[in-house]
Amino acid sequence: MLSKFMVATLVGAAVSVPAMAEEPAKQSFKHEGYTYVYQVKDTKTGQVISGRRYPDAVAFNLAIKNGKVSGVSNGQPVSFDVEEARGAAD
Repeated sequence: MLSKFMVATLVGAAVSVPAMAEEPAKQSFKHEGYTYVYQVKDTKTGQVISGRRYPDAVAFNLAIKNGKVSGVSNGQPVSFDVEEARGAAD
């Protein structure tokens, strides 16, 4: 499952990605022996971060809306404030 530290990394990337009409580029980072490959999409209701953790190809899909992160990681629901994730990276 994604830790709040990893989500802080994803949220930071989501905030820094400019809105584009074309398909968003995939991004990646490594943490504790895993590689996370994801893309960030802007939607009408907020941003969506989706991707997979390798080498086991575990999927995650997170939505950022109104200061909240929610979604599914490794088949488990996740939900917390964006600020909680940012605090985990400090």
